[in-house]
Amino acid sequence: MRRTVVLSALVATAASVAFTLAPTPVVAAPSEPVRQGPTPLKPGEHGVGRLVPAARFCDLAGIDRSVGDEPGFTVFAATGTSCPLSVRYLPTLAGIAEAAPETFSFVLINPTASDDPEAMRRDAEKIGEHGVYVHDADGSLSEALGLATTTDVVIIDAARTVCYHGAVDDQYGFGYALDAPRQTYLEDAIAALADGREPAVAATDAPGCELETAAATTAAESLTYHGEIARLVQRHCVECHRDGGVGPFALDSYDDLTAHAGMVREVIRRGTMPPWFAADADTETDAAEGQPAPLTWANERSLASTEKEMLLAWLDGGKPAGDPAEAPQPRTYPDGWLIGQPDQIWEFAQPEPVKATGVMPYQNVIVETGLTEDRWVRAIEIRPGSPDVVHHVLVHVLPPSSNEVARDEREGYWAVYVPGQSVHTYPDGFARKLPAGARLNFQMHYTPNGTATTDSTRIGVVLCDEPDHEVRTAGIINTRLSIPPGAGNHREEASLTLPTDATVLGFLPHMHLRGKACRYELTRGNETTTLLDVPRYDFNWQLLYRLAEPLPLAAGDRLTFTAWFDNSAANPANPDPTETVRWGPQTFEEMHLGYVEYYLPGVAPGKEPGDDGWWGQFVQRLRNTDLDAAFDRLDANGDGELTPEELPDHLRTRLMRLDVDKSGSLSRDEAALLRRR
Repeated sequence: MRRTVVLSALVATAASVAFTLAPTPVVAAPSEPVRQGPTPLKPGEHGVGRLVPAARFCDLAGIDRSVGDEPGFTVFAATGTSCPLSVRYLPTLAGIAEAAPETFSFVLINPTASDDPEAMRRDAEKIGEHGVYVHDADGSLSEALGLATTTDVVIIDAARTVCYHGAVDDQYGFGYALDAPRQTYLEDAIAALADGREPAVAATDAPGCELETAAATTAAESLTYHGEIARLVQRHCVECHRDGGVGPFALDSYDDLTAHAGMVREVIRRGTMPPWFAADADTETDAAEGQPAPLTWANERSLASTEKEMLLAWLDGGKPAGDPAEAPQPRTYPDGWLIGQPDQIWEFAQPEPVKATGVMPYQNVIVETGLTEDRWVRAIEIRPGSPDVVHHVLVHVLPPSSNEVARDEREGYWAVYVPGQSVHTYPDGFARKLPAGARLNFQMHYTPNGTATTDSTRIGVVLCDEPDHEVRTAGIINTRLSIPPGAGNHREEASLTLPTDATVLGFLPHMHLRGKACRYELTRGNETTTLLDVPRYDFNWQLLYRLAEPLPLAAGDRLTFTAWFDNSAANPANPDPTETVRWGPQTFEEMHLGYVEYYLPGVAPGKEPGDDGWWGQFVQRLRNTDLDAAFDRLDANGDGELTPEELPDHLRTRLMRLDVDKSGSLSRDEAALLRRR
C-alpha cells in the first residue's frame, strides 16, 4: 500500500553529540541595499493595536474632520505629489478605494509642506468621491497616526484602534518596479477586516520618502486601561483568558486584569506569557544571494518589547482606568466550537476508561466516518471529553480495508491535539483529504490525575470543495536517542533530504520534559539558514508555528531538526536525572520529533507523485536485486529473521508492515512480499 507521506522517506539520524547552543552563521546583507521592497514586521513594534488620538484635521474642501468620525474602518494613506513612489501608488489607492466595501472610508494625507496646491487638487480629483485629501503641512496628523513614509498606510477601526500599518503592496520600491504586485498587503488587510478576521500580515515597512515627523509614542504616565492597555490585552491575551476560553481566569475587563495584576506582571517579566517561543528572525539574511528572506509567522502571539514596557509601566504605575469612551471595540468569539459549527462531528463509540493513577499505554481508538465519497477538510478541531487527563491526540486516516492501528511518528498526522494546539484552519485553496470509507485512528495519550474517569474525545471538521493544494505532514525524527545521566545541554539531530520539490506551511516541534531548545535549519548547497529557532522549549505549550508566507523548497534541499535536552538535576521537571533517557512515547521517556506541514507543488490534490519518486525507485531497484542476498546482509545474527533493530532507520517502518503474523520480526517469506508491493 502506498503511503502519502513523501518527505519522510529519507529521514536519517545523526550521532549524538553534546555542545553549546550557538547561532548559525548567516551572510550579512548590505546596510543600504540597492533594491528595497516592503518587509513584514512584528505588529506590536509597528503600532498595530494601539489607540490613535482623536486628532482634528481639515480636508482640501475645507471640511473639518476628526480621527474616528467614521462608523466603520478608515484607511489613512500617505501620499505626495513630489515623491515618485507616491505618484505611482496614487492610481492603485484610487482603485482600492473604489472597490472597497462601504464600511471603509479613505483619507489621503499629504505631509509635504512644500507640495504644489494645484497638483494636490488634481490628485484629490483622482480619488474623487471615494475618499478625501488632506494637506498635513505641519505633520500633526501624520504623527498622530504614526506614519513613517510617503507610501505608508494605517487602517483604524471605529474605536480608533490600529488594525493594519504598512505598505500598499510590493509592486514599487526603491530600485525596482514590477508589472504587477506579488503581495497585495492593503487589499488583503481590507478583505480580512471586512470578514471579521485579523490580517494575515498586519504590519510591514513601506519604502518611500521618509517623513520628518516622529512616530507617535505614548508616555508611560499617560497610559490608561481603556486607552492603551485594553487593546494590548485584547490582542494578546483575551483569546484564551475569557469566559469559555482555555485560560484559568478571564482578563477581558479592567476588574479582571487588576485582580490578577501580580500574576500578569510575573509571567510578562519571565517571558512565559503569551505562549510564543520562537526567536526573532535574523533580518540580516541576504535574500538577494539566494537565501530565504526572514520568516514571519501568521499566528505569532508574542509581545513586542515596546508592548511589554507599556504593560509593565501601567501595572507599576497605579493602573489608571482612563476614559471608558476610549475603550476598544469588544471582540466576539464563537460559542462552543472554535472553528464555528462543524459540517461533520465524529465521537468515540463508547467512552474510554482512564484509571486514577499509574502509567497508561497509548490507546488506539478507531472511529468510522461513514463517508460515501471523498471529502476535503479546511478546518479541524479536536475536543477531548476529559481535558484534564488527555495529554495529546494524534489522528491518522486509515483506508477502509486497512487493519493497521499503530502508526509511526515519522508519518506525521492528519490532525493533532497538543497543549497549545487544538485547531487547524487552512487558508483558501488548502485542505486535507478524507477518502470515502475512511476510518479515523485516535492515538490517545492519557495522563491519570488521581481520579478514575472516562473520556470521549470528539473531532469536528469544516468541509470545502477540492482545493488547489493538499496539506500533508511529515516528521523529522531520531528514534535512537541516548541522553546521558546528568547532561544539561545534550544535542541530538535528524535530517531530511527532500526527494522532490515541496512547499512548507509550518513547523511543530515535539519533545518531552527534558526538552530544552530546538531549531529547524535549511541547507541548500553550501549555505545553511535557520528557519525556526526556539531557544526556550516549553512542554506545556507545543505550538504550531505557521508561516505567513509558504516557503518553497527544492529537491535536494536538506531540513535538519536539532534539539537540546536537559537531563540534569537542575531541570525541575526531570523525572530522574540518574537515568540514561531513550526514545519512548511516555512523558518520562523522550522524543526528538520535528513535524513539518507542507504541500507538493505540481501534484494534484488527492494524487501521489509518480513511480519516479523515491519509493518507486526503491521498489524498482528491489526487482533487480537478489533478495535472498540482501536479506542475509541485513540478518546480522544469522537467525533467519529480521528484527526492527537490524533494519535501516529510513526503511524500518515500511518494511515492518510486512510482518503479517505480528511476530515482531520478518521472515524470509514475509520479506519476499515486498516484490509484490
